[in-house]
Amino acid sequence: MTLRLFARAREAAGTGNDHFDAATVGELLAQAVSRYGAEFADVLATSRVWVNGDEPAAGDDTQLRQGDEVAVLPPVSGGSR
Repeated sequence: MTLRLFARAREAAGTGNDHFDAATVGELLAQAVSRYGAEFADVLATSRVWVNGDEPAAGDDTQLRQGDEVAVLPPVSGGSR
């Protein structure tokens, strides 16, 4: 599976994408936290996670298949008006 990281998640991990071998979304995210550390875990706690462009129907228990793409999307923070 491909893990795509955006904004603060990408900064915390030091990469915009990576590859994992995991059976579920939860397993993939646990592997990512193990690989990237506490700063990534903090960002993940407030992020949305999508599988193939949609929210995973079964949350962390959502089964993954070869070729799936999991995206971590941190909340968008302010900007100037």
